[in-house]
Amino acid sequence: MYLADGRPAPATSVSPGGRRTGRSRRVRAAVPSTVLVLGTVSLITDISSEMVTAVLPLYLVAELGLSPLGFGVLDGVYNGVSALVRLVGGRLSDRGGGAGHKAVAAVGYGLSALCKPLLLLVHSLPLIGAVLAVDRTGKGLRTAPRDAMISLAAEPAARGRAFGVHRAMDTAGALCGPLVAFMLLRAAAEGYDAVFTVSFCVAVLGVVVLLLFVPGRALPAAAGTAGPASAGPASAGPASAGPASAGRTPAGPTPAAPRTPVRALLGRPEIRRLTACAVLLGLTTVSDSFLYLTLQRRLDLPAGWFPLLPLGTAAAFLSLAVPMGAIADRLGRRRLFLAGHLVLLCAYGLLLAPLGDGAALVCAVLVLHGAFYAATDGVLAAATADAVPEDARGSGLAVVQTGQTAARFVCSLAFGAAWTAWGDHTAVLAAAVGLALTAALSARLLRPAGPMAGPNSPSEHTS
Repeated sequence: MYLADGRPAPATSVSPGGRRTGRSRRVRAAVPSTVLVLGTVSLITDISSEMVTAVLPLYLVAELGLSPLGFGVLDGVYNGVSALVRLVGGRLSDRGGGAGHKAVAAVGYGLSALCKPLLLLVHSLPLIGAVLAVDRTGKGLRTAPRDAMISLAAEPAARGRAFGVHRAMDTAGALCGPLVAFMLLRAAAEGYDAVFTVSFCVAVLGVVVLLLFVPGRALPAAAGTAGPASAGPASAGPASAGPASAGRTPAGPTPAAPRTPVRALLGRPEIRRLTACAVLLGLTTVSDSFLYLTLQRRLDLPAGWFPLLPLGTAAAFLSLAVPMGAIADRLGRRRLFLAGHLVLLCAYGLLLAPLGDGAALVCAVLVLHGAFYAATDGVLAAATADAVPEDARGSGLAVVQTGQTAARFVCSLAFGAAWTAWGDHTAVLAAAVGLALTAALSARLLRPAGPMAGPNSPSEHTS
């Protein structure tokens, strides 16, 4: 239930059985067991992936001697290939019904796990690029169905909090991964080989947890809560329910709903605007690896300390993900999404400012970087989920995520080329100017839709 300005009603809500429940009951339901198990899977998987991510830039640039442009190509592949398969993953999971989300996610997690030991065998740019492409294919396949399962398990009014909890658990893995990589690099004679081997073992554990403990079919958390797909006469309440709707219970077979094609999703004004803004802002979002390389070069950090840089981002993300999700549920998800990019702009400013180099600069940049992710990552997923009908949830999430990831792929290529041609300072300056311009344009694009607080917002059904 929502207020006139689109925010969730503060006192009570209606359960699927028609009973009113209090705030405490609703808050407890905001983090169902499915979200916690998926958070555990992401935590384990992120330990594995961040072990590799933490050492990969230095491994490629220092160990294999790649230029910044060459690394930009590989980093673009690492982040951009998933954009090509996210739509496939979302569409396949929707076609499979509730059980399809878990099946497609399991395939994605499995592919990424298999790629870890392959990094031990390849040492040339084309082969490394191919392995990273397969790894990102796995990520692209799993992201949309995983987020669809989270959105279906959580109550609409608390989706920001649910995604915040998931992202916090995911980030706990991102916090542990670089630490493990750091210890392995210092303890093992063949440090990189040890990192890749342990990463593979941890990734396999994540797949096992997914297969054993995540439910095969995700049921909506609040079937009686009207969403964007049910707005209209059918959402009038129990009094308007006819025989067709009365027969749909979790215990019996559910008739297959018509699948919404991607073209129809893009026909929705709210999805178009969200996708356009995600693309615009993604075009000026410098990848994590380049940000860490910029810090490392500015401070001339020893190679052995490089894997610790992601810890600052992860710690800030972990601390702020749940509070940011709750703020998004209350104040509007679009507003927080845009504000997060302004935080990133501040991080760029610190990299450009003629401030004293040292620990204070590193901490400030990494805290701002983590706050940016806390205000944008799960918030965008929650916003998209409430704008898409349940039977096309995976596809809708994939549409927006694909636009964002493809834009970041282009940004990696452009930033790598700019760094190679003009140096890191000029490249960061160009990114900062571009981010300021695209943030202003995005604010203008999103303004007509009003606050983005829930699926029944009167302006548009975008939360």
